[in-house]
Amino acid sequence: MADVEPAKSRFSLEDQPEVFFTTAKTSRAIRTSLRAGEVRKVGPRLYTKNLVDSLEVVAKRNWSHVTAGYYPGAVICDRTALEGRPAEDGSVTLVTSTRREQRIPGLRLRPRLGRGRVEGDTRWMGENLFFSSRARAFLENMRESRVRGGLPRTLRVDEVEQQLDRHALLRPSALNELRDEARNLAERLDAEEEFGRLDRLIGTLSGTRSGVLQTAGGRARQAGAPFDSTRIARFETLHGYLQTLAAPSPRANKSHEVSTFAFFEAYFSNFIEGTEFTLDEAQRIVYDHEVPRQRPKDAHDILGTYRLVADSRQRARTPDDADELVEILLSQHAAMLAERPEVGPGEFKLERNRAGATDFVEPSLVQGTLREGFRMYDNLPPGFPRGAFAMFLVAEVHPFADGNGRVARILMNSELTRAGEQRVIVPISARDDYLTALRGLTHNDNVQAFVRVMAHLQALSLEGMFSGRKAAEQWLRAHGAFEGPESADGMDLFAFGAGPPARQKE
Repeated sequence: MADVEPAKSRFSLEDQPEVFFTTAKTSRAIRTSLRAGEVRKVGPRLYTKNLVDSLEVVAKRNWSHVTAGYYPGAVICDRTALEGRPAEDGSVTLVTSTRREQRIPGLRLRPRLGRGRVEGDTRWMGENLFFSSRARAFLENMRESRVRGGLPRTLRVDEVEQQLDRHALLRPSALNELRDEARNLAERLDAEEEFGRLDRLIGTLSGTRSGVLQTAGGRARQAGAPFDSTRIARFETLHGYLQTLAAPSPRANKSHEVSTFAFFEAYFSNFIEGTEFTLDEAQRIVYDHEVPRQRPKDAHDILGTYRLVADSRQRARTPDDADELVEILLSQHAAMLAERPEVGPGEFKLERNRAGATDFVEPSLVQGTLREGFRMYDNLPPGFPRGAFAMFLVAEVHPFADGNGRVARILMNSELTRAGEQRVIVPISARDDYLTALRGLTHNDNVQAFVRVMAHLQALSLEGMFSGRKAAEQWLRAHGAFEGPESADGMDLFAFGAGPPARQKE
């Protein structure tokens, strides 16, 4: 019986990643696919089966795979090691055994000679490519580099300073640990001089050395009031958008009875945070002081919130400076959660808090971030712009172990009251829209959706019948305000005839 020849392995385009390199075995098949219009050539030996996106977009999206293909075993270094992506001009900086550059659409691969992989460098995403350790990356970015077209290989001093400030967000000891690691690497990398510069910069940032810093975040850290620079950038985005709002917000509805509106404001604000009572139970707590024996702390949360938003002074109390902002937050938090010593009423958090996929500001950065944020807060027009910003500022920093959302909404409504504008309630039916808008701003900088939701909630609150408790309950029930979003009978926030959201200047 004749031997059966084994089947030859065939090139399959379906098995290839988005970008791939030719080999001696596949070159003929790839040329056939190229003639058939099934692939496009990106660069020498490099092809893509993506026939839709531009070659620049495809190459940048796959930059690490492309780099590993052209420079196997290279170490990502210099500016790319700190930025974690190609620079604006497509530069990817690396250490390898050649100086020969490779340019393809969207990317400029810029190798230099130098020490290869050392202890601490890590393999990148399963590729035959390595990433400099943070200590190595900071050391090598302290070298000056000449510009020969495009961006320099290393970051400017102010950019390194900004990166160090961000690195320090991890934990208070992060800078000292980084310095120790860099000290151990300096001799192996022939970077003693660069370590001296890095040591001085870290000392200046930490306040143990005198020196001039170039960034606002660096100067704040030096002064002992560091802030979360990522959050500040997000606040700047919101601030810029709120500055453009032209339509005035609705004036307060004079038919609303203060104690009635305050009751439902406190009731819904607590319900959002998981402190759930029936409406009858809540009314007995607030008006009859009947505290359920099994839930005294929950009852006091509602009562404490109600007292703050019903009190004529507290409901219009707003800060004139950063010190007063801190004082208002601490005092109102203490009053609202007085019966919960376990959460530190009137004290900023001691541990970082988290909600879903959101990690909030580190405890050591709370005051600095609030104070830096107040500069923008104070620069906004009174009323809705200041109120919306104040609410997001507190919610995003999350300065307390508990009660952050309630305190944030109280501050927002105080700004609205001070400007004579309509206060806002967030009914149960609108909870998901409200929280989704906050998350969208936190994770995607979706300012428009946040402002739209808050404007609709204000317009909804304006039209509510809050002339008395019975009238308010009837109106709210008629409009599905007590229904969860899973109920088909729940209030449709955007279908409700509450008028348009605040518009922008042309």
